[in-house]
Amino acid sequence: MGEDVLTAVIAAGCAGLVYIAGAARVVKQYERGVVLRLGRYTGSVRSPGFTTIVPFVDRLHKVNMQIVTLPIPAQEGITRDNVTVRVDAVVYFKVVDAANAVIQVEDYRFAVSQMAQTSLRSIIGKSDLDDLLSNREKLNQGLELMIDSPAIGWGVQIDRVEIKDVSLPDTMKRSMARQAEADRERRARIINADAELQASKKLAEAAQQMADTPAALQLRLLQTVTAVATEKNSTLVLPFPVELLRFLEKAQQPGPAAPTPAAPAPAPTPEPPKPLANGSQPFTPAHPVAEAASVTPVRAAADAAALEAEPEGERGPAPRAPEPEAQAEPVEPAPPGAGPAGPEQQRSER
Repeated sequence: MGEDVLTAVIAAGCAGLVYIAGAARVVKQYERGVVLRLGRYTGSVRSPGFTTIVPFVDRLHKVNMQIVTLPIPAQEGITRDNVTVRVDAVVYFKVVDAANAVIQVEDYRFAVSQMAQTSLRSIIGKSDLDDLLSNREKLNQGLELMIDSPAIGWGVQIDRVEIKDVSLPDTMKRSMARQAEADRERRARIINADAELQASKKLAEAAQQMADTPAALQLRLLQTVTAVATEKNSTLVLPFPVELLRFLEKAQQPGPAAPTPAAPAPAPTPEPPKPLANGSQPFTPAHPVAEAASVTPVRAAADAAALEAEPEGERGPAPRAPEPEAQAEPVEPAPPGAGPAGPEQQRSER
């Protein structure tokens, strides 16, 4: 009999060990346990640590409460401005209600993944290409709201959604590259023109300053020569000094007009000789002698050359020096009744 009791105790101990082994469960710190007794939710969630369930009656479902990183496959769509793009994203979410994550949805991971893909396609169709490339923060917020709305009923909270990459066609990439290049060139030209404007203003001020102080121009020339000669890779040739340039510049300027020489006074025309009292003509020399005042050196040299060129037989008497004109004596009037004076009388009177 004692053997039967011992056997019964051993059997009971083995049964207890089997029961404990089947009922014992361990829930990790980042997990929560949902117990379904005979397929029915008991209303309690098991906390982390050691716990037991009724074997063959209860079923424990462990739910991970960590943040899950779920990549969204690349979705191809057409933007609002008719550009075909491929966009992929990533979703960060976590379970906040373990019971709803087990009861309300079959597989919350798969559900969140499908909802993220459909929301991403919707965002692509509502957005422009520029928004996808430059305004991603706004698109991320819109995508997060679209996924978070149905996920709340599943006991899932969407923590963050990020668009990873936007793939464009090659033709669109080339077009955008040309556009960016043209924009960069436009900005470069504007900056260059602005620089030229500022430089021209400064040069005008410098020119005005140098005009007030001419020595500054000479100093600036020497500085330029020094700067060019520093590299020692070029030859500077100065054919003439700056002072010569200034001299030539002054020579080109029109000077004061020279006084016009006065025209020589016309020679007095000799009056024809008057007939004498007896009606005879006075003696006139064959070669009239010019007055000393009217004979110029050029005229005298010309007359001398003409005389030398004439033959000796045809050469007339040498010109005599002009004699001072004798003051004509007053002719007394003839007494009345006297006849015309003869030639002899005229000679005597003369």
